[in-house]
Amino acid sequence: MEQRSFGKTDMQVSVLGFGGAEIGMEEMNVSLSDAEKLLGSVLDLGINVLDTASSYNNSEELIGRAVSNRRQDYYLFSKCGEGRSVGLNYPDWDARNVRPSVERSLKRLRTDYLDLVLIHSCTEAILRQGELIDAVRKLKEDGLVRYIGYSGDSTDALYAIRTDTFDALETSLNLADQEAISLTLEEAEKREMGIIIKRPIANAVWERSPQEPNYPDPYKERLRKLDYPFLSSNPNNILEIALRFTLSVPQVDTMIVGTTNVTHVQENIEHAAKGKLTATEMNAIRERWREVCEPAWAGLK
Repeated sequence: MEQRSFGKTDMQVSVLGFGGAEIGMEEMNVSLSDAEKLLGSVLDLGINVLDTASSYNNSEELIGRAVSNRRQDYYLFSKCGEGRSVGLNYPDWDARNVRPSVERSLKRLRTDYLDLVLIHSCTEAILRQGELIDAVRKLKEDGLVRYIGYSGDSTDALYAIRTDTFDALETSLNLADQEAISLTLEEAEKREMGIIIKRPIANAVWERSPQEPNYPDPYKERLRKLDYPFLSSNPNNILEIALRFTLSVPQVDTMIVGTTNVTHVQENIEHAAKGKLTATEMNAIRERWREVCEPAWAGLK
């Protein structure tokens, strides 16, 4: 699989990364055996980024138990910031939670270090206080994490970038969520930050039913209004265009896609292998976005 340099870090990341949120969902009921098969296949297929978070239920624990014996085969990204909402002693975004959160993540993930820890989607107002950033920076100084970053969107992400503190940005970008292209990605690129994209396929809302988790999804209404011509084609073709659209944005280093299905991983890899969309295809999608997007269509948190 294609790999790209990850900003100014020493990492060479696969253009597709694995998102650990879904395997942690209670309704998915992923067993250790399921996780071993899934994550083993993910690594065997050439994906070398595993992205999780302390708030993704038992995701970290499953990853640690399933593939910690292959730690040299992947880069491990996790997130922190939540407090009492994830069983820690202090309110969410209290800097006193940072070290206990990461130490707990390391234990769950059965590793001595994280390649990247990201502050998980807090507001600009909290970042401006400084204590949270200082606490994460201290983790890097002490060797618990190799690099630090911010995960979030819109003006919160823009402020985080402009602190000149972080090595990486994780943000939303897809057919239905393109604010980052004009607002944050160039600013992050100027600072040689690694760029991770979450929701690169717009949660595949064209395949979602009302019975599935997190339905309805704001992306569904956005895509209805955008009405790209290809949305009338078969779901697999839509998926390919969606994935390759995000892949084609020049600042993107890796895209995080979550699933509990190995077949979906294989399909995503096949789509990504086709490379970038043509300039004509990209321009048509971008022009339609500029025509239709509404002021409220900020990056989806």
